[in-house]
Amino acid sequence: QVQLVESGGGLVQTGGSLRLSCAASGRTFSTYSMGWFRQAPGKERQFVAAISWSGGTTYYGDSVKGRFTISKHNAKNTVDLQMNSLKPEDTAVYYCAADPGPPGWFGSGSYSPNSWGQGTQVTVSS
Repeated sequence: QVQLVESGGGLVQTGGSLRLSCAASGRTFSTYSMGWFRQAPGKERQFVAAISWSGGTTYYGDSVKGRFTISKHNAKNTVDLQMNSLKPEDTAVYYCAADPGPPGWFGSGSYSPNSWGQGTQVTVSS
């Protein structure tokens, strides 16, 4: 497992942007797929984005395609989520996740990565 700590959440107006960052510790970070999930109050956890260990392959949930971009920086042990054109429905706690499996598994409903961060709140005001 790797240890994950998210940062960058906050309050933003509709149409604004935020950049979340996830710092990872552990020597195997560079071999892990990484991803972001979110959970709004009263709702199930939702897949947001995932990226392969090399950064060369990315996946996005349908609701964020074209607005969010995930990137991985192995030299710094970080993975970022750039969020643009934010909407009130993007309001949620955002969680960073890591797993040695392929990133394509992150978006399957039954799959749960083996490492999670503590989450960071994103609030989009209307």
